[in-house]
Amino acid sequence: MISKMKIWCAVLLAAAICFAAPTKSSKNAPKAYTSGSAKIMGAVDSPAPFSGDRLFAVLDSMGGSGTWMEWDVNSVRDPSLMEVLDPMLKADNKPEMVWVIVERQKPLVAVLLPKGRGEVIIFYELKSLDAKPVALEINKVLSPDVVFRDYEQISETEFVHRDKKNLKVLVTPKSIRFTYVMKGEDPLQIPSDYATKTFVEKNSVLRDFEDYFKYEYSLMLRAFVQSTRAVFNWQPWHWYLQEWNGKFMMSRSELESILMRGITPESFTLFSAKTKNGETVQFKTNGSGFSELIITRP
Repeated sequence: MISKMKIWCAVLLAAAICFAAPTKSSKNAPKAYTSGSAKIMGAVDSPAPFSGDRLFAVLDSMGGSGTWMEWDVNSVRDPSLMEVLDPMLKADNKPEMVWVIVERQKPLVAVLLPKGRGEVIIFYELKSLDAKPVALEINKVLSPDVVFRDYEQISETEFVHRDKKNLKVLVTPKSIRFTYVMKGEDPLQIPSDYATKTFVEKNSVLRDFEDYFKYEYSLMLRAFVQSTRAVFNWQPWHWYLQEWNGKFMMSRSELESILMRGITPESFTLFSAKTKNGETVQFKTNGSGFSELIITRP
């Protein structure tokens, strides 16, 4: 089946390295790995490789309710993060996985390393994530085994997420289409009287819709971007930053034009970008539980 996936996917030329994260046990954290302005927040040892449940429990103990995002070795590298990772990547004891969390005052990094017959997770606090915005690109070489690592292939062109069966991908020679369905969502309704509201009332409605679409966009990033590997040159957290995504997001004037018409459209395009190689990347939602990411080639 995977042979036909070479529409967009070829043998991966450079193996992707994934890295993970540590927890609290700070005094034994290996100081040889500290670098630059990063601060070690703690470390957790395991005499054997971490089980999946324990690994996520350790991450959650430090990350709380935030979302850990996996660092991609093939994507843009934040200098502050590389101050931590560069010494490790040059050492014999290279990281196995790395994660970053940003829902806190300062970004937190978790690095999973081999240690004897077991592993250790070390947590670092960064002052900031400081990569400069770059143009969005789609990696030239995509391997199904890497990109869809967390998916099950059910046909020559279809994949379904192993844990979220309502998250699916369809691959064709010219496109990759992710779809996600949340059942039971109340349909979003555009107020028919928006045009007659006062200036203050209009601003209130606008803010409510902006907040709603911001939340929907974050759900789509978790479902589509963070469930795959090595598709884009942006790290997962870059998609959330206004200086990176600002010119591609639905603007307030576009939203107000929709509200002024007073009719709920079939779908809302929350993000639309064209890469320098001519691919189109769009995030859409119908406001009723259905969302999609469509990547098309020229």
